[in-house]
Amino acid sequence: MADASLRTSPIAEPNPLRLPRLPRLPRLPQVDPLLTLCALIGVALLLGAVFASWQAPFDPDQQKLLARLRPPIGFERSDPSYLLGTDQLGRDLLSRCLYGLRLSLLLALFGALAGLLFGMVMGMIAGLGGGMLDGLVMGVCDVKLSLPFTLVALLVIAIAGPSVTVLVVVLGLAYWAHFARLIRAQVLALRELPYIEAARAAGASGWHIATRHVLPNILSPVIVMFTLNISNLILLESALSFLGLGVQPPTATLGSMVGQGRDYMPSAPWIVASPAILIVLVALCVMMIGDWLRDHFDVTLSER
Repeated sequence: MADASLRTSPIAEPNPLRLPRLPRLPRLPQVDPLLTLCALIGVALLLGAVFASWQAPFDPDQQKLLARLRPPIGFERSDPSYLLGTDQLGRDLLSRCLYGLRLSLLLALFGALAGLLFGMVMGMIAGLGGGMLDGLVMGVCDVKLSLPFTLVALLVIAIAGPSVTVLVVVLGLAYWAHFARLIRAQVLALRELPYIEAARAAGASGWHIATRHVLPNILSPVIVMFTLNISNLILLESALSFLGLGVQPPTATLGSMVGQGRDYMPSAPWIVASPAILIVLVALCVMMIGDWLRDHFDVTLSER
């Protein structure tokens, strides 16, 4: 019986068509196409600004009256030597846009950094100090926010004179109160948490608490406001240059190019269109990258 059962029982044979299971590949992070496009445009603009001296085909201040008001390439009366055309003095718009982009980005960056540092110090003092310090700092912020800053900027530039240094100081004073109020609000929400109380009970100094425990937890809103302020400062510099109080000619910035070409918009709109498009692209790219940085540094989003 045993031999019969062994003969009749089926023997499991391996299936030759069954393939071995491959290891599961890690899932790639999803990338927003608009963010990727903005990052590529931002890198291209940054490289164009940094290497403007090597990429500009002409001297940005060189005047050629015989080539004035040439339209961009592809239009009637265009010159292949001037891809974006020329302005009312025959200066190459591509060269002026590259140099103007570099100076506008530097002005906005230094102005935003100055406002960030000053506002961060004042916000930390108000939030961690409390009492009279808090009331004094917030009173100064309220006074600053109640004044029309354009008039204040006009007064400062009229007294000190238009120059790059004065313009950086003016741009730095533009939004420091916004940083101070934001950082104060974040510090007030954090200073009563258990780990802050534990650090204070352990004898940690105010500087240690501010730099090691408070500052890393408020980076997300600060980064967003910083990036927004860069685009706002570019627009503010454009407004001051439009009024003739920004960087003085013949030095080119994006705002001054828009201001100088406003009288020629009906007949030569490309003088204003090229720097205006660059202003929009810079603002859009900076805000999109800042939004991505906010999500990247936010602790609550990274834990999901």
